[in-house]
Amino acid sequence: MSDFSARLIAWQREHGRHGLPWQVADAYKVWLSEIMLQQTQVTTVLDYYPRFLAKFPTIFDLAAAPLDDVLALWSGLGYYTRARNLHKCAQAVVAQYAGQFPSDPSLVAELPGIGRSTAAAITAFSYGTRAAILDGNVKRVLTRWASIEGYPGVKAVENKLWDLANSLLPVAGIEAYTQGLMDLGATVCTPKKPTCLTCPMSSDCQARLSNRQAELPTPKPKKTVPEKSTVMLIIRNDAGQILLEKRPPSGIWGGLWSLPEVESTLVASDIAAQKLGLKIELDPALPDFVHVFTHYRLTITPQPAYAVAGIATRESAAKWFTVSEALTAGIPTPIRKILGTV
Repeated sequence: MSDFSARLIAWQREHGRHGLPWQVADAYKVWLSEIMLQQTQVTTVLDYYPRFLAKFPTIFDLAAAPLDDVLALWSGLGYYTRARNLHKCAQAVVAQYAGQFPSDPSLVAELPGIGRSTAAAITAFSYGTRAAILDGNVKRVLTRWASIEGYPGVKAVENKLWDLANSLLPVAGIEAYTQGLMDLGATVCTPKKPTCLTCPMSSDCQARLSNRQAELPTPKPKKTVPEKSTVMLIIRNDAGQILLEKRPPSGIWGGLWSLPEVESTLVASDIAAQKLGLKIELDPALPDFVHVFTHYRLTITPQPAYAVAGIATRESAAKWFTVSEALTAGIPTPIRKILGTV
């Protein structure tokens, strides 16, 4: 066992996190938490995780559920591709492995929505498989400790980090080691103001010794964030219901229910007639607001309207919802925000 791994295991056992609900040797529960924790804070996942397990206590329940039910429960977590892949993965595990995740991380990595690092975490925690993880927190820890230059998203730098991660693996205690890497990155070796004095690697961390914690990892090269805009129609009928459209299965908000969109209020009536089969009258628009995606910023203009004639066409995948029904369906966060004001 390397000195690095021995120190990390000892630190984790004394100072690491031990009370998280997914810290169990159950591949289904570990996998669910790993997918939820991708680009999402632990505090947020702690709210969603038990509700998800209550609805889908086994992988068989999740695999058999309609995708709409999965998306509805995921609503608000964002990055909805994760939810769609979660559903596909559950079905694949049931079909290919009789509902039991394999212990080989290379096989797990082939399943929908699971990469090399996530597969290693699932198998390490569930089966004690000796495999290296390399999520964002771990990249930061290793980059600082070994003073590795270059943006970790570059393939050559990432390969160097994988080589280092594999070389540090302990012969025994993989569960505590893997959890320790996660805990160290989340609680000590943080992006800003790392608490180096409490770090078990402080004596030989090259970034600390050269006072370069703020410089490493090398930041991602900045790019201009594209700006987009859309008008979202809040169409009500005589019963006070609101019209939502099912979005295509792939792309932004794939498979979710959303408000019909048009390029501008000038064409709203024409588009409503052509696409939805409705004659509408527009009310004054609500204030614009901005929703930030990973790759662009979207300015949304919520446009209230009233359906005065026509029936929503079946081809448009549109459906009338009460506001309370809409808020329990699978809808994106901006739509939830808009509906909360009407």
